Amino acid sequence: MASSMRISRLLSRSLASASLFARGGGNGYSSRGLSKYSTASAAREELFKPSIQVEHTQLLINGKFVDAASGKTFPTLDPRTGEVIAHVAEGDSEDVDRAVVAARKAFDEGPWPRMTAYERQKILLRAADLIEKHNDELATLETWDNGKPYAQAAQIEVPMLVRLIRYYAGWADKIHGLTVPADGPYHVQTLHEPIGVAGQIIPWNFPLLMFAWKVGPALACGNTIVLKTAEQTPLSALYAAKLFHEAGLPSGVLNIISGFGPTAGAAVASHMDIDKVAFTGSTDTGKIVLELAARSNLKTVTLELGGKSPFIVCEDADVDLAVEQAHFALFFNQGQCCCAGSRTFVHESIYDEFVEKAKARALKRVVGDPFKTGIEQGPQIDSEQFEKILKYIRSGVESGATLETGGERLGDKGFYVKPTVFTNVQDNMLIAKDEIFGPVQSILKFKDLDEVVRRANNTRYGLAAGVFTKNIATANTLTRALRVGTVWVNCFDTFDAAIPFGGYKMSGQGREKGIYSLKNYLQVKAVVTPLENPAWL
Repeated sequence: MASSMRISRLLSRSLASASLFARGGGNGYSSRGLSKYSTASAAREELFKPSIQVEHTQLLINGKFVDAASGKTFPTLDPRTGEVIAHVAEGDSEDVDRAVVAARKAFDEGPWPRMTAYERQKILLRAADLIEKHNDELATLETWDNGKPYAQAAQIEVPMLVRLIRYYAGWADKIHGLTVPADGPYHVQTLHEPIGVAGQIIPWNFPLLMFAWKVGPALACGNTIVLKTAEQTPLSALYAAKLFHEAGLPSGVLNIISGFGPTAGAAVASHMDIDKVAFTGSTDTGKIVLELAARSNLKTVTLELGGKSPFIVCEDADVDLAVEQAHFALFFNQGQCCCAGSRTFVHESIYDEFVEKAKARALKRVVGDPFKTGIEQGPQIDSEQFEKILKYIRSGVESGATLETGGERLGDKGFYVKPTVFTNVQDNMLIAKDEIFGPVQSILKFKDLDEVVRRANNTRYGLAAGVFTKNIATANTLTRALRVGTVWVNCFDTFDAAIPFGGYKMSGQGREKGIYSLKNYLQVKAVVTPLENPAWL
């Protein structure tokens, strides 16, 4: 896997592949019957039936799959149809308590933080090897439960999961403190110690990748974990966690709770024996997590939250490249991406050309069963998100934006939304202010750099931005002026295990991935010892 993975390049390559399911040979499906969204309903086509058996639907506590204490379960649904895939154990506060007891014992008494960093590294590397071996099973679960294209899951996201775990395995034996000079006869050293029991809450849009972003650094640093999955997508994390245990991870180190936010999630955030919480999700929910953490034991919190990322196309930009990348920046993952380029700012001199090409590209987008070859867009995650998107589309029309294409449901089954493009969008419209989290592109016009910087920064969010220009001075001006955690120049959604990710303002606090993420799971201790007759200071 390349050191810097550009998702758009791999995705376009995978969509052009003659056989999407050639890998492993077990999930073949022909591309016959595919059509653009404007001419046929994907929902009326014959759906691919995954052959994989859903093996793990219980909670994973202390190395064993167990039922919820209440005995309750909840259905996880196929977003292609709204039908039940499986019934999954519904964890609540009692189950979180059980998981925390296991994680605390594993940290205080178990071998994980006491084994050498090299031994921890070897277990993580074995886990990565097993994930790689089970690529197709994990990808199938991810697509079935989430609705994202199988090409994306199998050829991009599971390999990225593998890469991330190997990356953090490499860090395990390179975490160390410093020797610090002091003003006097003292030997001073700092120790970087694991923080203890980490509570982690992951979202539904990238279940496996968010699992890796959370679990990788926490385990590399020697912590134990209680992780709550999103209730919409519980299946893939359970499967991946099983592979970690097959690799030799001691019991109690990684515990997985499926359940709902107000019960299981709140229990994690407020638990008095959890030392740190990491959350990825909406800004509004992030506020609740932060408050619960503060009201309990003042545990440290990292948050990766929402965004309304500006995608700025300057007058000298390569228009064709910018159109394609703007399309990808917004529509990737059905638009369900926190850093989606959801405010497309285009210079007035090229606005009309850009609009026509952006509309044409949206009309060519292939929507349908995500298991089929050539599909670019599957269904939205569930009925709630589906209805939310349609509500925002209606708001755009009512507020006076021009609906160029899309704007309605596709088919009569499942949660499909036609790729939608709005033009003549104004900054005060809800579609330009709120995080829609769906396939709705808003194209705005600007005159000069000062104007676009002011408008781009006029948001409560600050997660990411895209800049398209051939002028290095313009690029430098914008990258420094935009108040966001990541700026992509002439590209978008370029992710790598080593590149930090996180937001300014209400897009979060702290950073995921890279060396910066290790700080989330370590405490620094200063040790001071007097020196008698030192030869040097």
